[in-house]
Amino acid sequence: MKLYSEAKARTQNIVLLTLTTLLMNIKRIFGAVLTLLGIACLIYAAQMFLAENGEVQEIKSLITYAALGLIFFIPGISLVRTTKDEA
Repeated sequence: MKLYSEAKARTQNIVLLTLTTLLMNIKRIFGAVLTLLGIACLIYAAQMFLAENGEVQEIKSLITYAALGLIFFIPGISLVRTTKDEA
């Protein structure tokens, strides 16, 4: 009976460690995706800024893409940086 409970405890620890590692990898992947999406939005906003004609609609789009880029980029970098690598 004692061997069974020890084996069960070890199995639970292995499963918990595996799930924790998987969760950390998912966080890193999600952080990388957010970062890349933010970079893409910021590059598009920069391209719009360089080709700006001064129309109100284009200025609104420029501000929108720049804000979205920052909203995605900053949390993405933060998520990648703060997630521990447990590989």
